[in-house]
Amino acid sequence: MPTPATGLLLGLLLAACGLPLPWSAAAFVPLALILPFIASAPTPRQAAGRGFWVGFGYFGLHLWWLGAFLQQLLGAAPLVLVLFALEGAFLAVTAFLAARVARTRTGRIWTLAGAWIILEWLRFLGPLAFPWPTLGYTLLPTPAIQIADLGGVLLGSVLVTFTAASLAHAWVGAQEQGRRPWAPALLAAVAWAAALGYGLTRTPGTGPEQPMRVMRVTFDVFRRATGELSTETQFEQTRAASLNRPPGSVVVWSETALTYPGAPDTRPDFPGPGISGAGFDFGTNPAEPLAEPREYNAAITLDATGRVTSRSDKTKLVPFGEEFPFQTILGPIYRAILTPLGFAIPDFRPNAHPTPLALNGVLYGAYICYDSVFPRVSRALAAQGAQLLVNPSNDGWYKGWGVQQHFNMGRVRAIETRRWLVRSVNNGVAGAVDDLGRPVQLVQSGDQLRTLDVRPRLLGGTTLYVRVGDWPALLLALGMIGFGVTRRERMF
Repeated sequence: MPTPATGLLLGLLLAACGLPLPWSAAAFVPLALILPFIASAPTPRQAAGRGFWVGFGYFGLHLWWLGAFLQQLLGAAPLVLVLFALEGAFLAVTAFLAARVARTRTGRIWTLAGAWIILEWLRFLGPLAFPWPTLGYTLLPTPAIQIADLGGVLLGSVLVTFTAASLAHAWVGAQEQGRRPWAPALLAAVAWAAALGYGLTRTPGTGPEQPMRVMRVTFDVFRRATGELSTETQFEQTRAASLNRPPGSVVVWSETALTYPGAPDTRPDFPGPGISGAGFDFGTNPAEPLAEPREYNAAITLDATGRVTSRSDKTKLVPFGEEFPFQTILGPIYRAILTPLGFAIPDFRPNAHPTPLALNGVLYGAYICYDSVFPRVSRALAAQGAQLLVNPSNDGWYKGWGVQQHFNMGRVRAIETRRWLVRSVNNGVAGAVDDLGRPVQLVQSGDQLRTLDVRPRLLGGTTLYVRVGDWPALLLALGMIGFGVTRRERMF
């Protein structure tokens, strides 16, 4: 089979383990094939080529739903191939460098395994940050995912890559002059036993219950974005669904369920107390000056009178949706594409310092939609005393598996911080997840507005991950790289 086709096939197999399907925990199997496939390339340039096609296939299947989204939004599904090629190029560079610095096939395998973690970590950073496909999420069907409270989702990725490298080492090392080729595999088995044992011994936290009403609304995001769907229509339907709830219950609305022509201040007809996503309303009369002309996407709390009591803006803006990187250079290109479609370049500002929202003596760690993909946001909120995570979201942009993938990321945020998570969404998965990442009550389908009355627990304390972040995973990744570049067995 030609090398590009082999790389694509292996990437597709790995991506199949990143989908919300029962076999996802077996991701180390295709990765154990990918690592020696790249490592055995005769030259660094050929290793880069193999890495590119693996990356293209991996991202192509994992994020196929982005093509459906771009087709509905712009009528340009093929644009998604640019993203797949870009991510493939990142893996190609990683493979090239690994082939240059490691002298043996087993050395390359370990260097690639460690570098894979570094590459995943880099996807959390910068204006093009897009860490959607992270291998640690594949552990969700197993108790091993509970190690996320020690080192985040990246520590789960370390377990996957270390296992894959150990299996590949045993296979390739038996063909070289290395000693005890099965020693790393035995160590991987011990690591799995420790991770599973740790997960099986975790117990739910105890704390007071907070009654809440969450909901899944079903508004067409494209009609709303073009102004065909009135925001007041959404408000009235959501308000009606919020009434007659249990005593002491806090209602949660989805992302931008409330809109204001300026800074949010009050909404007397809001059925508080509650938490809602709030967004900027451009207004209907351009001649009237707006109180706050800059756009925003925030989470706010409102008391029983509808007065806004606290606010925290979105931390991570969606690339090429809410934030267009490198506008100084690429601004004319953006305008040439967006203007004919009736869109303008948005003017959002990311919130560098997310803070918990206070309502009736409780601190809520509210973060908005895409923020759920970035562990540092929920970490920062938990470190500041948030007792419960709240995720107002709009998943109407996602298609197919994208909805479930986004929800699963939120489940890992609950594990990392040991906080319950509640979600109110538009066209996604709404409900409650406990501090072990287990769904408690969910509603995720249907064409009608649905509500759930949930009773999450308010928890405190800080996990090791909240205190030290990704350092455990990064140090282990550097250890694998160091082991790889120092190996001196015969090359071929």
